[in-house]
Amino acid sequence: MKITEDQIASFSTTNFHYRSVDLLRDRLSNQRLDFDDIILKIQKFQIAIPSAALGNGRAGAKMHRTGGEPRNLNEKLEDVGLLQQLTRKTNSISVYIPWDTPEDYQESKELAVDLDLVFDSMNSTSSQDENKQKYAALGSLGNPDKTIRQEAIAHNEEVISIGKKLGSKGLTVWMADGSNFPGQSNFRNTLAWTEESLREIYEIMPSDWDLMLEYKPYEPNCYHTVVPDWGTSCMLAKRLGSRAKALVDLGYHLPKTNIEQIVATLMYQNLLGGFHFNDSKYGEDDMNPSSIKPYQLFLIFTELISGDLDGAQAWESISWMIDASYNTQDPLVDLIQALEAITIAYAKALLVDREKLNEFQKEGQGSEAQEILQMAYLTDVRPLVCEARLRSGGVAEPLEAYRILMIRNKLVQERGAKSYSYLF
Repeated sequence: MKITEDQIASFSTTNFHYRSVDLLRDRLSNQRLDFDDIILKIQKFQIAIPSAALGNGRAGAKMHRTGGEPRNLNEKLEDVGLLQQLTRKTNSISVYIPWDTPEDYQESKELAVDLDLVFDSMNSTSSQDENKQKYAALGSLGNPDKTIRQEAIAHNEEVISIGKKLGSKGLTVWMADGSNFPGQSNFRNTLAWTEESLREIYEIMPSDWDLMLEYKPYEPNCYHTVVPDWGTSCMLAKRLGSRAKALVDLGYHLPKTNIEQIVATLMYQNLLGGFHFNDSKYGEDDMNPSSIKPYQLFLIFTELISGDLDGAQAWESISWMIDASYNTQDPLVDLIQALEAITIAYAKALLVDREKLNEFQKEGQGSEAQEILQMAYLTDVRPLVCEARLRSGGVAEPLEAYRILMIRNKLVQERGAKSYSYLF
């Protein structure tokens, strides 16, 4: 389904919004910040939606089903199109293979164009596809059995082939390779086999593609993971070539990890490939972005903006995607909330007085520097985010519009109460 222009136009904003915008305009002017330039940056910031996030997860498991879930890639494209109409914050979809292999490539490409969407980086599922029983014990790209490694490489080659047909320009690789018991795996050999496999994949990729290597400290293994941290991911990326970089999944770090420092370090080396936005309370939770640690997300964006302004790594070279798990609620509602939360954190980071912050940093003035950050963080930027959305053709309050238009009910009528797509 599509939302009509008349329906979008019916959700007009209020005088309160305009008064709030005027107050912010005056405040930012006093801080020597360009109001319209900030609005433009917010408008340009776009976040990809993963095809795996548009339903309630594992089809075969006994879990809550929202109803009206997309049954194939085209219906997932339609759902992302709905999000884009309401929020104007997501112009792309990141596809997981084989879960969302197109049934008709040309039809999917034409639908994406009609919905004003593009295909972001492709995602291989070497450890979770139809061969996962084979990979469970000893892994995929780092498996001691060369035959199994070649099968995993062939899977990534297939993902690249599909991505080329769709117009994607990148590949995200995550492996569940590792072990659960001391002595089960040879650490060095497993790492060497993984590098060897990744090099083959890297050489298969088109010359204008990037490879993003994800790291996770302990999923799903409880003793050893082949790519457990950003350092290992960076080491492998450097050994592969300039088009390989590290991917930061915010929800998959050990407790108390300083993720903003990791981001700064990666940018210092021009090795930050992109983000999977989510959050965690304990670990590997895949919770909605900013639901637990909103200040951390603000600090991460502060480092990202600083790295771009200082010339460490260009903003345009970084990929942005949500990667949360919506198993008990309406995925579209949660995705709207996620897009809003990420944008709010970014907008707050744009308000940091960097000139003063740099001065205090040079002098080692901790409390003064903290005040600069707090001034930006505690600013209510929702009017800024709303204004950017309105100028881009979205609605003032996307969640309100979603509910008033009864979009989920209409999707259930179209697709059925028990519809779902295949998912690991």
